Order: sequence, then C-alpha cells, then structure tokens
Amino acid sequence: MGNQISELVKKAVKKFRETANNMKLDKSVINGLFIKGDQISRGEELVKKAEKKLNDWGIFGSKYHDAADLLYKAVDRFRFAKSWDRVGAVYVKLASCHLKLDQKLEAARSYDIAADYYKMTTNLKKAISCLEKATHILLDIGRLNATTRHYQDIAKLYEHENNLELAIVYYQKIADLFQSMDLTSSANQCRQKITEYSAKVGKFQRSIAMFEEIATYSTRNNLLKYGVRGHLLNAGICQLFRGNVIAINNALERYQILDTTFSGTRECKLLMGLAAAIDKRDVAEFTSYLKEYDSTIKLNEWRTLVLLKVKEALKAKELESKGQLGWLFYIVPCSFVLFCTIKIRLFGTKNH
Repeated sequence: MGNQISELVKKAVKKFRETANNMKLDKSVINGLFIKGDQISRGEELVKKAEKKLNDWGIFGSKYHDAADLLYKAVDRFRFAKSWDRVGAVYVKLASCHLKLDQKLEAARSYDIAADYYKMTTNLKKAISCLEKATHILLDIGRLNATTRHYQDIAKLYEHENNLELAIVYYQKIADLFQSMDLTSSANQCRQKITEYSAKVGKFQRSIAMFEEIATYSTRNNLLKYGVRGHLLNAGICQLFRGNVIAINNALERYQILDTTFSGTRECKLLMGLAAAIDKRDVAEFTSYLKEYDSTIKLNEWRTLVLLKVKEALKAKELESKGQLGWLFYIVPCSFVLFCTIKIRLFGTKNH
C-alpha cells in the first residue's frame, strides 16, 4: 500500500514538473514551491506529534513542555514556508500549553504573536479573538497598561473594518481602565473618540453628554482650558442635528455659564447663527455662517460630516415649508372663486 502511494506521489510530481516546463516556469520558482510544500508537510507532522503528546499520559507538566518544544519547531517550518495562518494557529496551541504550565505571561505573549500573524493574512476575526484572550489573561494578573494597549489594538481593527459600534465598546473599556488608574486626560482622549463615533452612528444624545463632560473637566485644568470651546462647539453641533431650537438655545446659555469666555468666541457666534438659520429654515443663511467660520478656522472632517447632515435635514424642512406655502397660494384663490360661485347661486345676479 505504501509503495503504491509513493508511486502515485512520484507520478504527480513528475506531471507537475512537465506542466511547469511546458508553461516555461523558472526552475527556482518550481523548486521554491516544492520546498514550501515540504516545509508545510514537516510542520504538520510536528503538530500531530505535539497533539499526540498532549493526549498521552505524562508526569506532571512534562507532556506540555515536550509538546511546546515540538510546536516551536513546527513554527519554524511554517515560517520558512511563509504559511502565516498556520503559524498563528500553532501559537494559539502554544498559548494553551503555557496556560497549563501556569505561565500566564508567556500565554498572553503567544496570543499576541498569533494575532500578529493572523493580521498578515487579513483574518481580522481570528486576530481579534487572540487579542481578547490575551486581555483576559493580562487583566487577571493586573497588567492594566498592557491591557489598554490590547484594547486599543482591537478598537483600531474594528475601525479598519468600519465597525464603529464595536470600536466604541472597546474605547469605552480603555476609558474605564484609564479612569481606574486616575489618568483622566488619557480617559478623555478615548471619550473624544467615543463621542465622534457615537455621532457618526446617530447616537447624538450620548455624544452631547460626553462632550459636555469633557468640557466641564477641561475648565478645571489650566493646561486644557484652551480646548473647552472646541468641546462645546462639538456638543453644540450635535445639538443642531436634533433640530430643537429651544434645546439648542438652552444649551448655548449653559455653555456660556460653564465657560464665561465662550460668549465672545467664534465658536459661540457660529452656533448662535446656525441656530437662528435653523429656526428660520433658511439654508442659504446656514451656509453663509459656515463659510464665514471656515474661512478663518477650518472645520475638521468630523464637524464637516455632521454639519452636512444638519444641512441636509434643514434643506428638507425648507422644501417642506415652501411646499406648504405653495399650497396656500393655490388654496386661497380657489377658495375665493368657490365663495363667489356659492354667493351667486345663493343670491342670484343683480337685476339692473
């Protein structure tokens, strides 16, 4: 049976070489493919041996040490073959071995390395899974700084996938960890991300609350006072999207009490002008205020995106108002004609 398989393999190899020669492939390319296949095959054999070790009976932790040695050798084979998904999978097995040996830091490191290799294959789902497992271990042993770095990596991967809802979840976890370490400034940087992404997914009330919270904290810190008007502008822009002019004006009053210098800033004047334009349902006036502000201080990408949404909503309201006015111009003359017709029928025409 073994001889038959060997003969089949030889025939397959011969056939492949003939096909490659017909296609005029470079010999170094052909040899490279065979070497890669050979390395993968050897690596898989080592993994099977390691799994057999783990399933066998062993004295204390010896079987986990032996299995880990075999897995590290398999890693070298797969690396040589540039089979990154296999390298990632082996490091996940190594992490399990380290956990059995109570080597928690080594286990976390193995999950980290596995995540790096999965990123190279663009298998972000597996990369995130490995990073999450590493964070559980790091939290368990009290490595908070390392945990925040892992959460940041996960948040960035979700950003890359444009999954802002889950990115928000992880930025919130980072903010909570920073706050638990009394690193409020670092926590606020994460909250800034949360507020911006919350607005992008339509959760404006949450954005308003967090921007106002950051602004309140910044007023009490001499180093951060200059940024207060920016946070209040962001909160005000979110208020504009809600379209409630009374709520907007009430918010602007609160902001001027929170920061006594805010009333004289360009940011406050911009918000007041935009609120007035919304109240009048005047898109041209809204655009004029934006252009005036942008000519002095350029609006960033996030503010531009939200204000564009506000403008689109205002356009719809303006068209609605014009439509109602159009009906009014149509209804009034028709009503007058109808009234005259009824009067004539009721009283008849005058006899001269």
